[in-house]
Amino acid sequence: MRILRADGRVAVPWRNGGGLTREVAAHPPDAGWDAFAWRVSLAEVTRDGPYSPLPGVRRILTVVAGAGLELTVDGAPHRLPGRHRPFAFSGAAATDSRLLDGPVVNLNVMVREGRTAAGVEMVRGSREVTGPGTTVVVAVDGDARLLGGGAGEPGVRLGRYDAAVLEPADVGAAPVLLRTDGVAALIGLSDVNGPAGAGR
Repeated sequence: MRILRADGRVAVPWRNGGGLTREVAAHPPDAGWDAFAWRVSLAEVTRDGPYSPLPGVRRILTVVAGAGLELTVDGAPHRLPGRHRPFAFSGAAATDSRLLDGPVVNLNVMVREGRTAAGVEMVRGSREVTGPGTTVVVAVDGDARLLGGGAGEPGVRLGRYDAAVLEPADVGAAPVLLRTDGVAALIGLSDVNGPAGAGR
């Protein structure tokens, strides 16, 4: 199990100056924009503006802090008020973003179409992580703890925006229990030719 602390991430400015992005995890590690199979990041959005086009990429965006935003995807508006509501769309689509009431933080999951499938579940309380693919857990509101399986004893604590990457070997015969006093994102990732995403 890889534990990825929030305070170790590097902030990268957007090309259009509208915010900052911090990569949480990617596969292969350190892969560039043209090479990743999947990528998970947190973005601080401070102003309205267009998204960079990403042909061949499927995106799942979840507002995790702030009042929400409105995305216009290929001319169709999608209002995302509040937090913790995953929204999937094509990276190739012409996409504009409008803040509803001040800055937001978005959890972004990107997967290469035809190579990786992804699912995002927002967990409150407890949830078993059972595999069979890769699972990324991100504590997005409050603390979370991973217990049992590859977490060892007495488990692993995740503070806000800390993350853990679990592979099938970390789960093994005994599933890992995710327990949160707030909200955590459970991101299941799998090869499109393999079994369904982890944690789903």
